[in-house]
Amino acid sequence: MNFLDELYKKARQTKTRIVLSEGEDPRIVQAAIRAQRDDLCDPILVGSSTTVAELLRSHKAEPDKFEIIDPANCRYSENYADAFFEARKHRGMTREQAAGAVQDPLVFAALMVRMGDADGTIGGAVNTTGDTLRAALQVIGAAQGVKTVSSFFLMVLDQPHHPKQSVVAFADCSLMVEPDAEQLAQIAISTADSFTAVTGEEPKIAMLSFSTVGSAKHPRVETVISATAIASENRPDLTIDGEFQFDAAFVPEIAASKAPQSKNGGNANVLVFPNLEAANIGYKIAQRIGRAAAIGPVLQGLAQPANDLSRGCSVEDILHLIAVTACQAIGHKEVENRQA
Repeated sequence: MNFLDELYKKARQTKTRIVLSEGEDPRIVQAAIRAQRDDLCDPILVGSSTTVAELLRSHKAEPDKFEIIDPANCRYSENYADAFFEARKHRGMTREQAAGAVQDPLVFAALMVRMGDADGTIGGAVNTTGDTLRAALQVIGAAQGVKTVSSFFLMVLDQPHHPKQSVVAFADCSLMVEPDAEQLAQIAISTADSFTAVTGEEPKIAMLSFSTVGSAKHPRVETVISATAIASENRPDLTIDGEFQFDAAFVPEIAASKAPQSKNGGNANVLVFPNLEAANIGYKIAQRIGRAAAIGPVLQGLAQPANDLSRGCSVEDILHLIAVTACQAIGHKEVENRQA
C-alpha cells in the first residue's frame, strides 16, 4: 500500500466534517464529490446555494446529498457574528463589522471550526494565501503555547528512481521568511507532531544547514545550532539531529561518515530548513527535478485544522489536502481526548 492509500485509510478511521470555503469553484465541488464518494469526510460547501447546487448537478451529483451553506441566509450567522465580535472586540471590532465579516466565506468557514460545527477548513483555491491565513489566524488562532504558526509540505517519494520509497516533511516552505532560533525550534516541534498526526510514523528530525556538526562557522549556522538545542530541551521525547547538511540527514552512508553520532543515522523524515528561501527552493527542486509529489502547504500551529491551497491547484491536490486535514482533525481529537 502506497502513502496516499495509507493517508486515505487513516482519514477514513473517524468521520470528520471538513468545510470547503470556496464551494462555488468547480474544482472544489468535484473534490467534494470524490471525498464523499471515497468516504474521506463529510464535506460542507460554502457558497450560494443555487450556484453550488448547479455545479453539483453538472457533475451528476445530487445536491440534497451534500451540506451547502450560504452565509447570507444561514441560521448560524447571528451566533457566529456574536462570537467573532467577542473574539475581536479588543482589536476595536464593532458588532456591525463582525456581522459583515461573517459574510466572507473564509471567515464563515473558520468560524464553523471555531464553534465546533466542523472539524477543519480549507481555502485558497480562489483566495490568496494572505487572505486564507488571515481568516485562520483571526478566527481560529494559534494553539496554546504556540507562538509561531508555520507550514510544511509532504514530499512523497514513490517513483522507481527514488532511493527511498517514503514520505518526508519539508518545513517551512511558505510562511516564515527568516525564523530566529526560537521560531526555528517551534517549526521543528510543530512539524514533528504534524508528521505523526498525518502519517502515523515516528518523526526523525534533521535541522538543516550548510554545515554538519561544526564543519563550518557562520552566524546562520549558529542559529541552527541554537534552534536544535532549544527544540531538544523543550521536547526531549523527539530525536533531533543538527546542524546537518541534507546528505548527512538523508543518506545513511554519508551520515556514518560525516556524523557517526547521528541519532537518526541518515534516515531523517522531518527536514527543517533554516529559512523560507532554502525551503521553498528545496521543495521545488525535489518536485520538479526529483519528481516527488508535493502535498501542501499544510498549516500547523493553529488551535484547530485550517489549510491553504494553491490557486493553481488541481482536483487531486484538493482531495489530498482534504485527506490531510481530516487526519489533522483526527489527531486533534485524540489529543483532546487524552487531555480530558
